[in-house]
Amino acid sequence: MRRLAFIIPVVLFLMVAAALGLGLRRDPSILPSMLIDRPIPTFDLPGLTPEDTVGLASSDFTGKPVLLNVFASWCVACVIEHPMLLRLQAQGVTIHGLDWKDEPAAGAEWLAQRGNPYTLIGSDPRGRTGIDFGVTGAPETFVIDGHGRVRYRHVGPITPEVWTEILQPMMDRLETET
Repeated sequence: MRRLAFIIPVVLFLMVAAALGLGLRRDPSILPSMLIDRPIPTFDLPGLTPEDTVGLASSDFTGKPVLLNVFASWCVACVIEHPMLLRLQAQGVTIHGLDWKDEPAAGAEWLAQRGNPYTLIGSDPRGRTGIDFGVTGAPETFVIDGHGRVRYRHVGPITPEVWTEILQPMMDRLETET
């Protein structure tokens, strides 16, 4: 009985240590998405200003691959990412924006100051559409194929390395599938 009282805590400790060890090997920048290879959630969002007659809707994601970039005026990392988005737009990459958990006027002002890389923009001040996508923070970028399915989720700023090593090859491949 004394031996069992000693062995049980040791076995439990080893099991917990093994579980923690496996968790430490996981890359924290890779957050899986339940939406991979599934259609995007249905949504219809207004633009950033009352003058915007067009916002962003799930029906806008058909025909060709696009990036859906989640941003906000309060997002520090979005400032770092923004010049890269402007370069991608200049190269002809279609990027739609989701202004997440932000006042629409603040998002509009932020883009007016820095430039607008987005073809279409939707305002999601309460974050409901972001929740449907599984957004955990800004910036996040989703690769959406020409059939409106999520093919990849990138958490954090798009850097030149992320574009050339991950996103561009994926967008090129999806372009040929359409």
